[in-house]
Amino acid sequence: MYFKTIALAGAVALMGSTAVSACEIGARVSIVGNEFPAIQTVGAGAQECAGGEVSTNLTADHQKINLPGMQGNPAEYTSAIIANSSIVALMNDDVIRPLDDLVAKHGDGLAKNQLITINGQVMAVAFMANAQHLVYRADILEQAGVGVPTTYEEMLAAAEAIRSQGILENPVGGAYAAGWNLAQEFNNMFLGMGGSHFKAGSAEPNVNSEAGIKALEMMKSLSAYMNPDFLTHDSNATNAEFRAGNVAIMNMWGSRAATLTSAEGVPQEVIDGFAIAGPMTVGGGSTPASTLWWDGWTVAKNISDAEAEATFLAMKHAIRPEILADDEVAKQAVWLIDGYQPTDAAVGVFEAAKAQTIPYPMLPYMGLLHTALGNELADFMQGKESAEQALKDVEAAYIAAAKEKGFL
Repeated sequence: MYFKTIALAGAVALMGSTAVSACEIGARVSIVGNEFPAIQTVGAGAQECAGGEVSTNLTADHQKINLPGMQGNPAEYTSAIIANSSIVALMNDDVIRPLDDLVAKHGDGLAKNQLITINGQVMAVAFMANAQHLVYRADILEQAGVGVPTTYEEMLAAAEAIRSQGILENPVGGAYAAGWNLAQEFNNMFLGMGGSHFKAGSAEPNVNSEAGIKALEMMKSLSAYMNPDFLTHDSNATNAEFRAGNVAIMNMWGSRAATLTSAEGVPQEVIDGFAIAGPMTVGGGSTPASTLWWDGWTVAKNISDAEAEATFLAMKHAIRPEILADDEVAKQAVWLIDGYQPTDAAVGVFEAAKAQTIPYPMLPYMGLLHTALGNELADFMQGKESAEQALKDVEAAYIAAAKEKGFL
């Protein structure tokens, strides 16, 4: 199966006519998605539409509920806001519809590189780009006498300097929560080490390798400088640690970094010291230890054509160019919307694109491997088993799931 990834090069100069602000729909719209600020803006934008009820369920658990919520007939959700990883599961289960007819009828103002085309059909509309990259406290690095890390090895050295000087006890942050987050941190580090998730041209797993072992060893080294409860810390908890002044260096999503210091109660020294840089490399490699992403929206298959049309209109209204007139909204993401001008908060994502960061693999079986990684790596991180054994467990769990789905 061939998946077309989105090009970021044209993100700043999209061509297209301006969408009208009025939004009239004639049927129900129900949206499920993640909960970070840019997606909250999209959800609120859809709810501006009149003529039909628009509801949203924006939650960190979106990937656990979007597929079950679209499998019914009719589907509970008429749209899932997804990324280049999570669209795969929805396509594998055939719960989202091609959008070509709706694009032809209502797609004026959408740029070509917003249309996610898979096997020749438009299956999603992208509205933002994303990547994980370095977020740091410039004041603390200066106090410790260390430069801005460009590699994970330099991050470890900086962490040791900060701890040994008594500045912060646990200066490193990371979304290492057991499950999806931990697996994603492995994916980043594994690609940075030169790894390839699958054997060439096949669905055979390839993570139990030298690159896989080195990736886990680096993650374990970093965790020694994290809050002892790091296996419970998702992006929300990691950001809370940074906002509280407990963390000086971390790998964080561009979509989160943009609003990191705007929350109520963030100390002034955290606001003043906050800084962003591109993704780091690792192990002497030149490929960033990160992945490139897009976020977009889909339309459910198991709903009426009227609901599908209403959903398309509401979601298109939510990502119209006029939303960028609000400076706070403009800062929330690297928007793939006509008229977007990069803000200071977009530096990390643009640096990731410029450095040839590898897009997250859009393969129909990648989700199974991601799940296996999330389920099996915590024991290694807790010191209960070796890296080799953890990766062996990952491959065994993946192979069982891939055989059940017919990929192997």
